[in-house]
Amino acid sequence: MQKVKVLFVCLGNICRSPMAEGLFKHLVEEASISEHFVIDSAATSNYHIGELPDHRMRQTAASHGIILDSRGRQFRQKDFAEFDYVIPMDKSNRRNLLDIGKPAATTVFKLMREWEEDADSPDVPDPYWSSADGFEEVYQILLECCSNLLDEIREKYGF
Repeated sequence: MQKVKVLFVCLGNICRSPMAEGLFKHLVEEASISEHFVIDSAATSNYHIGELPDHRMRQTAASHGIILDSRGRQFRQKDFAEFDYVIPMDKSNRRNLLDIGKPAATTVFKLMREWEEDADSPDVPDPYWSSADGFEEVYQILLECCSNLLDEIREKYGF
């Protein structure tokens, strides 16, 4: 069985993209369809390779019953060919990814907030320099986006 491969990308792979990865995995597990997916996250930079997500993001996730235990890694050009969905968190991340390479013709390459109804910005804000409220805001944005993304994938692939 071929799996749907989803990759979330942000600048450092310690806040937004690992939250999206953990949240999407959680939603997939709740739907009992984990066997249909490969879910990962990556950074456009090399600042935090091998590190756990930011402790504030892990605390926010834990408060919603989600464990973030992935380790930071840098996006590789071959990820465009290996993943069905490559989802940057903001326009800057998208530009950085396009500097690395070009998505495969079949790769869905869209900003995360394109799965949010009535988004007030195309960008998921980076909470790194914000208060705890900023991390919770990112969680809420990603919850809607990941839920809508999962609905779209389930409809497209029939599971």
